[in-house]
Amino acid sequence: MFAQIIRGKTFDPWAVRPLVDRWMKELAPGANGWLGTTSGVTDDNQLFVLVRFESDEDARANGDRPEQGEWWAEMETLFDEAPTIRDSSEVFVETRGDLNSAGFVQVRMGKFTDRDRVTKIMMDSLPARTADRPDILGTVNVGYGNDEAVTLIYFKSEEAAREGERKEPSPSVKAVLEEMRSLSVGQPQFLNLRTLWLDSPV
Repeated sequence: MFAQIIRGKTFDPWAVRPLVDRWMKELAPGANGWLGTTSGVTDDNQLFVLVRFESDEDARANGDRPEQGEWWAEMETLFDEAPTIRDSSEVFVETRGDLNSAGFVQVRMGKFTDRDRVTKIMMDSLPARTADRPDILGTVNVGYGNDEAVTLIYFKSEEAAREGERKEPSPSVKAVLEEMRSLSVGQPQFLNLRTLWLDSPV
């Protein structure tokens, strides 16, 4: 799987969705290998977009289409300055429910001393974490060189997420969280996507 992450501040958040709707109507049918897009705007107008494809070849083929270039040129005008764009083939998806039914997504951006270890911990602890946090529908985890990682956590709602945060984790999950924190470098950055759009092929 391949993922592209786009992030930047927009001066007109309400102009984003009509452009995305146009992409869905006019360009999505020709985007071979496209798996889905999560996009949203924070309260301070930070626009975050995650686009997933089956492979980097599919993503490149989509990017090479003239109509894609024209559409992106229009999208770029909505940013205060050039957005940050990052590509990765290190993508790990956890699904416990329908990600497209999420009402709230939290984005965690951080760095680890051993990202491979973190990925293994997450895979091994999935059953315990699923039992502990039924409010979480799943996650999309994207890794980059230099042990950086971006994790999108899909919640049923923000209310459910905050309630889940207040609960004491089970001993096994608590141990997992403590080990992951021990592998973290510095403090992670979080984005809360309350204005949220979830799109996928029909």
